[in-house]
Amino acid sequence: MSERVQLRILFVCTGNTCRSPMASGIAERILKRLGWDQAETRSAGVSASPGSTASEGAIEAAAEQGLDLKEHRSSPLTQELVEWADLVLTMGVHHLVAVEENGGRGKTAMLSAFAEGRESGEGWGVPDPFAGDIDVYRDSFRVLEELVEATVARLDRDSDTITGNDS
Repeated sequence: MSERVQLRILFVCTGNTCRSPMASGIAERILKRLGWDQAETRSAGVSASPGSTASEGAIEAAAEQGLDLKEHRSSPLTQELVEWADLVLTMGVHHLVAVEENGGRGKTAMLSAFAEGRESGEGWGVPDPFAGDIDVYRDSFRVLEELVEATVARLDRDSDTITGNDS
């Protein structure tokens, strides 16, 4: 399992301070564990202010699960980021629309839909924990972890189909 195709995954939420940074960190950990050395993840927000830190709740919930989000800085969703990605996974429907408006049609899905085995389309939105207490962030982290695990399992199983690799 040490040799994998290059794969770039972009996770998108609203402010890029909670859900998408947690999802990206979870995905990085899982991909590393599986030996996907050529895989990269990034995150962005449709309404992100550049350079904001992850929210305190996201930092704390992630730290409890062994992930460090202290160095995270938010990035606004751009056409360049969408072009960079092979696969764009969103937390909600309005994020999906924004990605498609930035050229992501055909490589974008809601995280929940993709995790459930659908290549594109709408799914149920991952609840935004922003301004919630730590338990809300913990719940969000657990939901994201389950969805990202299912997503990576799907990618591992279908890597040639998803990335277009014929080898």
